Amino acid sequence: MVGAMGSDEDALLAEQMAYYRAGAAEYDRPYAEREDLRELQEVLAAADDLPIAGDVLELACGTGRWTPMLAARARSVTAVDASAEVLALARARTESPGVRFVQADVFEWRPPRRYDTVFFAFWLSHVPPARLPGFWNAVAAALAPGGRAVFIDDGPAEAAREDVLADLPVPAAVRRLDDGSQYRIVKVFHDARTLTDDLTGMGWSAHIRPVVAGNFIVGIAEPPAVPV
Repeated sequence: MVGAMGSDEDALLAEQMAYYRAGAAEYDRPYAEREDLRELQEVLAAADDLPIAGDVLELACGTGRWTPMLAARARSVTAVDASAEVLALARARTESPGVRFVQADVFEWRPPRRYDTVFFAFWLSHVPPARLPGFWNAVAAALAPGGRAVFIDDGPAEAAREDVLADLPVPAAVRRLDDGSQYRIVKVFHDARTLTDDLTGMGWSAHIRPVVAGNFIVGIAEPPAVPV
């Protein structure tokens, strides 16, 4: 059963990667749609209050939609993504000399140094549940003493916008591109309270709150004194 679960996760993650590579040019469209609905402005307003400072590691930076905001508040930014296609767009969007882009698999890459802030936007929902403990351990190991993880993601209410797949061992949804192709992606809609409890159980100190009528969550988390 463990082997089958691992196989399912690997297949979904490979398909998820293929989706973001093939759809790089369409990646920012949901942001534009949410701007029309004024939802994104509310999320950005919430982000204004987040403690982003010092040397920042941005995981799964995508096309760099959030990277300029980080660069404006940080001493330096290291932005990591596995897709060369989205990184090309991120580099074109971000002119700050304090930003360094790294192409690497977030699940496998380990930074050569530690950071004051580890930031990830709309990435946690793409992490299979079985990999969450390992992911959070990696984040803890990447943080300097006193550092914090800061994140933004879809909340439970966003499930209504997705084509969610039922009865799979790993939570997933289907995404479609303009050319008619479709891909399965991992998609976990985290509830703020449940995620807070889960992180507390792993020794983290977390403050996670829903925003925009529960469509999104915004979180700040401090790791255990000694990463587990």
